[in-house]
Amino acid sequence: MFRLSNNLIGILNILTFLLSIPILWAGIWLSNKGVTECEKFLDKPVIILGVFLMIVSLAGLIGACCRVSWLLWVYLVVMFLLIVLLFCFTIMAFVVTNKGAGEVLSGRGYKEYRLGDYSDWLQKRVNNTKNWNKIKSCLIDSKVCSSFHDKYLNDTVEQFYSEHLSSVQSGCCKPSNDCGFNYAGPTQWTKGNTSSTNPDCGAWVNDASTLCYNCQSCKAGLLDQLKSDWKKVAIVNIVFLIVLIIVYSIGCCAFRNSRRDNDYGKYPLGR
Repeated sequence: MFRLSNNLIGILNILTFLLSIPILWAGIWLSNKGVTECEKFLDKPVIILGVFLMIVSLAGLIGACCRVSWLLWVYLVVMFLLIVLLFCFTIMAFVVTNKGAGEVLSGRGYKEYRLGDYSDWLQKRVNNTKNWNKIKSCLIDSKVCSSFHDKYLNDTVEQFYSEHLSSVQSGCCKPSNDCGFNYAGPTQWTKGNTSSTNPDCGAWVNDASTLCYNCQSCKAGLLDQLKSDWKKVAIVNIVFLIVLIIVYSIGCCAFRNSRRDNDYGKYPLGR
């Protein structure tokens, strides 16, 4: 007898299969049409995700609808591993984003960020030259500082200092407050006499392609944004984890039903 759990698993996997098609198409499109480093960086993970969802959904669909027990077993093993990995990632996301916060400045609407305030694991990721070059390319391609310049172009120095900037804008698009530079525009600052030992002061350049992208404050600003985003993702993951556990439980019921039906077909007289 075909059971409700088999129907539910079949429907869920049909939806997952349909979802995998646009994901796979997007990855192939990025691979062929992507022109920026960010787009090229995303194509392989997106393709892998699309193929993974397609294969797993087909295994679950065929296993549930055609009562192929070994396919359902493979499907359940993959689901179990996915639950474990998602659980570990969620815990890690809360642990590595537990440290770090912006420094409140007197007379400023924005905060400033210090790389040393964040977790060692995150610091190692952004201090890797290869990683940071890719991230920096993404920041430039996203025009985060270009839009920052356009938005605050007409601000006086008093108005600019009162603006509430994002962590990335504060860290990457202007020099550190320690440097004591004179404001000439959002991304234009004149160097004055300063005894600051902050290495970011020497890294600042009044050029749209450089600015403070090589500064420690830029890395810290990015980590602060990442910290905020990861916490949101972790919360979504908890909801997704609950859904996966429910689907896994239904899959276990479907697997048990499939085994019973197969056994009934083999030994009808013993039932």
